[in-house]
Amino acid sequence: MHAFESTKLIIVVAVAAYLLGSIPFGYVLIRIFRGEDVRKSGSGNIGATNVARTSPVLGGLTLLLDAAKGTSAVALSYIVADHFDAGPPALEQLALGALFAVIGHMFPVWLKFHGGKGVATGLGAFLLIAPKAVLIAVVVFIAVVAIFRYVSLGSMVAVAVFPFAAGIIGQFDLAPAGLVMISAASFLIIAKHHENIRRLLAGTENRLGAKRP
Repeated sequence: MHAFESTKLIIVVAVAAYLLGSIPFGYVLIRIFRGEDVRKSGSGNIGATNVARTSPVLGGLTLLLDAAKGTSAVALSYIVADHFDAGPPALEQLALGALFAVIGHMFPVWLKFHGGKGVATGLGAFLLIAPKAVLIAVVVFIAVVAIFRYVSLGSMVAVAVFPFAAGIIGQFDLAPAGLVMISAASFLIIAKHHENIRRLLAGTENRLGAKRP
């Protein structure tokens, strides 16, 4: 592939994945079905956890749709890359789609770049790229939440484990740039939990199943 074509491929994949990832399903669902702005309730986040505080059903739907847009972004990246390439798309191109889907969810242009934390979108995106590593991360999440009863802690530990699991399994041994991109996505997701980290350190983070004061 010529350098120009390669650059055009990167731009198209990044923009398409970003726009898909930036669809604020949580905000839209609460606005349509409850006539409210989810950003003005609970934690102010547009993700499934905060949506579920207003409506558990809409929270579950938000989780599925946020994951689906991550999966769709990677699938679209595959289609776009296949259009540019003669051979099968490289893993780096799919990882690029996953990274920008997560960025789109976190910084959606439609909401003045104030979005969610990217866990569900990352889960959906990574599932197509490294399913075995995702399974390991899900097991870690369940174990951490079961032991400590902090969903945020489980999410962060699982996200931190994921790139290492992908590397150890060997899915990225021939695609170091891809591993760098999923590691960057994982870092951004953890960084987006900065408020949860402060509450965990202060001992004020809400435990799963505990009544809110």
